[in-house]
Amino acid sequence: MNFYDMCEAVPIRKLRSNPEKTVEQVAAARLPTEFGEFSIIGFRSLVSDEEFIALTRGNLQAAKAPLVRIHSQCLTGDVFVSTKCDCGQQLRSALKSIADENAGVIVYQQQEGRGIGIINKIRAYALQDEGADTIEANERLGLAVDLRKYAQCAEILLILGLRQVRLISNNPQKIAAVERAGIKIVDRIQHPIRLYPAMLKYLKTKKTNLGHLISLPVEAEVGCVNQHG
Repeated sequence: MNFYDMCEAVPIRKLRSNPEKTVEQVAAARLPTEFGEFSIIGFRSLVSDEEFIALTRGNLQAAKAPLVRIHSQCLTGDVFVSTKCDCGQQLRSALKSIADENAGVIVYQQQEGRGIGIINKIRAYALQDEGADTIEANERLGLAVDLRKYAQCAEILLILGLRQVRLISNNPQKIAAVERAGIKIVDRIQHPIRLYPAMLKYLKTKKTNLGHLISLPVEAEVGCVNQHG
C-alpha cells in the first residue's frame, strides 16, 4: 500500500461539530523511517494546548487486531538513547514490529517525564543521582508522581477506526484507558528489552509502586535481553 492509499484510509476529519470529541485530526504526511514507510498524522486537543502524533502503517481497517502502542514522550530515551529507562527501546521495538506486520499505530503523547516536563525531569534525575527513586524525586520537587492522562490517546485510536487491538504496553493505566474507550484488547504484547544496570532501580520502582507489568531478572542476569512490556 502506498502513502496515498494509507491517507485515504485515515482521512483528515474536522471534529468540532461533535461536542463529544476532544481531539481533532489536522495534518498528515508521509514519513519514511529506518524501519519502513509510515504515515505521520497530527492531532490537537480541543480542550487543552496538547498536541499528539500518530504513526500509522498499512490498512488499519483491514487488519483484524493491529499492533498499537501509546508512547509517552521521553526525550532522554527516545532521542538521546539513555539507559536510565527502557522508553527508547520500547519505541523502536514497536516501530520494527509494526513495520514487520505492515499494520499498526503508535500514538505519541507529548507529556515528557510523566507530565512534569524536561527541565523538571532533569532536576528529578539529579535527585536520583543522590539515591532517590523516580517517585521520591518527584515528591521532593513537590511534583505529582504521574500527571499523564490517556483518554485522548484512546480517542485517537477510535478516530483511526480501531475497535480491537494488540497493545504493546506494560502500563495498567494505558490498558484501562483503551478498554474504557470501548476498544477490545485481544492481546498484550511483550517485547525483548536489553536491561542495563542504570535502569534497574527505575524499573523496580515502576513495577512495585506503579503496578507496571514488568518481568525483572535476578541481578546476575543484568545486561541480558529480557522479555517485558
